[in-house]
Order: sequence, then structure tokens, then C-alpha cells
Amino acid sequence: MKEKTLRALRETSEEYLSGEGLSNLLGVSRTAVWKAVQSLREEGYDIISQARRGYRLNKIPDLLLPAEIRWGLGTRWLGHQIHYHDTLSSTNILAKELARQGAAEGTLVVTEEQKEGRGRRGRTWYSPRGEGVLFSFILRPALQPTHAPQLTFMAAVAVAETLRREYDLPAGIKWPNDIYIGDRKVAGILTELSAEVDGINFVAMGIGVNVNTRLDSFSPSLRARVTSLLQEKGHPIARVLLLQRLLYSLEREYTALSQEGFAPLRRRWLELDLVLGKKVRIIAPERSFTGRAVNVDEYGALLVQEQEGKGGMRRVLAGDVSLR
Repeated sequence: MKEKTLRALRETSEEYLSGEGLSNLLGVSRTAVWKAVQSLREEGYDIISQARRGYRLNKIPDLLLPAEIRWGLGTRWLGHQIHYHDTLSSTNILAKELARQGAAEGTLVVTEEQKEGRGRRGRTWYSPRGEGVLFSFILRPALQPTHAPQLTFMAAVAVAETLRREYDLPAGIKWPNDIYIGDRKVAGILTELSAEVDGINFVAMGIGVNVNTRLDSFSPSLRARVTSLLQEKGHPIARVLLLQRLLYSLEREYTALSQEGFAPLRRRWLELDLVLGKKVRIIAPERSFTGRAVNVDEYGALLVQEQEGKGGMRRVLAGDVSLR
């Protein structure tokens, strides 16, 4: 009822819509309309009411509310079921809980602020309230667990190409899951899964984008290594529209991966890559080493020629990469 009321107010544009008119349009009592309007106001919608004229939507809040995400969303299935929270410990934690309870593929978890936002290997993801786009979604792919890294590649291509296409930003990918503009990180991806030996039960894919955060809001240790869309474009970015564009791209890339396989996606990933051909230091669970990044194989592993040709070729599935 709340979303139907909001839609009716949107469609009347700057005109007033009477309580009786809303009641007749929605087939509910005027009391139900009043309750829906009050609920929308509590969410932050500025709805003006005047005696004998009715209601008018004056201003939409800068929040990632479900009704805003659905309004104009061009996806077929991704993001149609939305779990919105003003604050969460982590969108991925909730997404995994929902997936274990049987939530459908495409279910979206979104928040304004994360208290325990995480990147890979347990690192903290700085996510001030109302300034970024922080979301997770559930996938149930028909992939073998060994091919799960392909999903991270899929998401990285979708995010980088969205920033390039829609915002004219030279976004690139640092293996395996970081999106950079120049030498500064603007977005990250966290892929977590539940799997058996012969198949994946679900994937929780978390994405965080620095959108309207000023550089001086980051800690001194981060300022030289991160950026935001605000910093790059010089003006605030509409977060809901960015999220809608990302969801559309993610759905398209996921569908293409399932239908065409990894090879076409890998070729596009290589065009966006920032690491191959460069000297790198790999900080891996077993040991750290330096070498030259040579290629990425069909499973998404980074192939590194250790010690610039003096050592063997090493296949890296997990670890951090720093450019030397």
C-alpha cells in the first residue's frame, strides 16, 4: 500500500491528489491512505498536505529505499526482492542468512551504513552513512565450485564498465576484485559462497562503491590510496541511479556468463586489467613473493612468473597483489 501510494503521488507530478482520489484509485479507505502517507513521511519523503486539496510529493529523500530502487529499475529478476536496512553490520552477512533460509536468486540487501563492512581477508570497508552504494545479492549459479572465481570477474567487469560507460571514468580492475580509477581504489567486491563437492548452493556477492565521500573523510592512511565518484566528477552522484545501473549491468553479465561461458568475459576483463605485464608482489597465505604477472587462466587464477623468469610460473588463487 505504501509503494502504491507513492507511485500515485509520483505520477501526479506537481499536482495535488486528494485523499478521496487516492482512496478511490487504490481501493482502500482514506484512513489507510493517511497511514501510508505517514509511513512514507517517516522514511523521509517530504509530502505536503493541504485542506481541500490533498497530498503532493514535494521531495524524495537521498536514500536507497526499495521504492526508489524499483522505480525505473530495468532488470528482469535482479533486485526485485529487496531487504533494506538503514544500518547493518554487513550486507553480506544478512545475504548469507537469507540464502540459507531459501531466498530466491536475485534477492538484494542494501543499506545506508555498515558497522562491520568487510573486504577480502577480513579487512574493514569504510562506509560512512548515506555516502556510498553498499549492497549484496544472492546468486545460485550452475557452476562447479572451482569456477566460482569467474563470478568475481563478472562483477568486476560489470562495475568497471558501468563507471566507464555511464560516468566517463577510466575505471580499471586490479586482480581479482578491486576497481581503480588511476592508482586509487573506488570500489571493491566480496564473493562468499556455500558449496558442496559437486555444486554451489549459493553465492553472496557484496559490492561497495565510494560515491559521495570526500577524501578528507577517509583516514590519513587511506587518503592517498582511495577515491570516490564525487572526487573524480566534481559533483554529487545520484546513488539510486548508480545502483540501478549496476544491477542492470550485473544481471546482463551474469546471464551472458551462464549462456556463453567464461571466455568472452575473460577477454573483456583483460581489456580492463591493470596488473598483467607488471612487476608485482604477491602476499599469499602460504608465502609472499615477487614476480611478473603474466596471465589469468580459465579459473580466474593469476599466473605469475616468479623472480622475473628466474623462478617458476606460480598459479595464484588467493592473495593480495601490490604493484612494484
